[in-house]
Amino acid sequence: MLRRLSDAAEHVSGICFKTGPPRRVGVELEWTTHRAALPAAHLRAADLNGALGPHAPAALGNTEPLPLPAGGTVTVEPGGQLEISSAPAGSLAALHSAVAADRQALADLLAGSGIVLGERGLDPHRPPVRILDTPRYAAMQHAFDRVGTPYGRTMMCSTAGLQVCLDAGTEARMPARWGAVHDLGPPLLAAFATSRMHAGRDTGWASGRMAAWYGIDRRRSGPVPASADPTDGWVRYVLAAPVLCVRRAHGRWDTPDGITFADWIAGALHRQPTVDDLDYHISTLFPPVRPRGYLEVRYLDAQPGPEWIAPVAVLCALLADDAVTDTARDLAGPAAGRWREAARDGLADPVVGACAADLLDLACRGLDRTGLPGPARDLVAGIVDRRLHGGDAVHAGSPRKDQFR
Repeated sequence: MLRRLSDAAEHVSGICFKTGPPRRVGVELEWTTHRAALPAAHLRAADLNGALGPHAPAALGNTEPLPLPAGGTVTVEPGGQLEISSAPAGSLAALHSAVAADRQALADLLAGSGIVLGERGLDPHRPPVRILDTPRYAAMQHAFDRVGTPYGRTMMCSTAGLQVCLDAGTEARMPARWGAVHDLGPPLLAAFATSRMHAGRDTGWASGRMAAWYGIDRRRSGPVPASADPTDGWVRYVLAAPVLCVRRAHGRWDTPDGITFADWIAGALHRQPTVDDLDYHISTLFPPVRPRGYLEVRYLDAQPGPEWIAPVAVLCALLADDAVTDTARDLAGPAAGRWREAARDGLADPVVGACAADLLDLACRGLDRTGLPGPARDLVAGIVDRRLHGGDAVHAGSPRKDQFR
């Protein structure tokens, strides 16, 4: 049992950053799913289970799910979004090869049942509907519904993200890498935003997906406050975040509103928390960058088809060596902390747009350091050019007032 804040802090400190030379990279690709002939129709869990066959995840009732051919595992989110989680790769080229193969395998599986993967960070066709009935998701929906806004259900059931997983780096450089992935966030979020439309409406945000995340409790989804000691900053964030649910063998997992994990340790709930409860609590926190031993970058929208490699390659190029990373932080400095402006206005925000142009130029000049073969580098450069000069991320005019304002 955890009875002292210091014990919880010691546990979190021991698992959040595993330091060493940065060598590996992984991704988690998420998509909304749709009927090819009628994309606005809601799918059922049984539809996805039948389409995925032996690769269906445990949440769909498969007790022995098989990985995809290149090793990626499939999971399903509350609204029927599917996700591939890659194994960590020793090079970006190896990751690209494996994930491209698994993405195609997943698309082929779904095509046999008339289902396609979405290409945006937010469902452009349908309002949110939860199709998975689990205690965790029921408690999550209950907690978010108490706020009285649509953000929680939208986040749970309509969003799709691209997560990049990077080694934390050496002990000496870890704080700089942690700071860098945050500072780079607003420009890269804006450059690769794909989620302006939701349920047939213009959200008024370049990244309506991030607007939905902002609409839930900022203590759960806001960025970890900047700190000279990233470990201390994360510990404070974890202990101050509300407890989303308490697992029980029977019945609902709901908790009273506003009870933080620190409150739980102090005796606010019916029993003392355990270390396992603390680990589970951490899994319910969704900041733009989350430390999980490695750095989990969560601020990017899902990308169309094979274009996921572009933001991943840009991040890898900007973190390829210490000198480049320091230069990138300097270039991103004016936009640091402009998360809301980047999500709302995208590259139309003058500060964010200027920083994005400088960063993407730096990244493209260093693509050879990523180890990607020539055709993949050309693909990335072409996507970046389109994004900066009239692509999906560029939205002229002022945002509209709507459900996300």
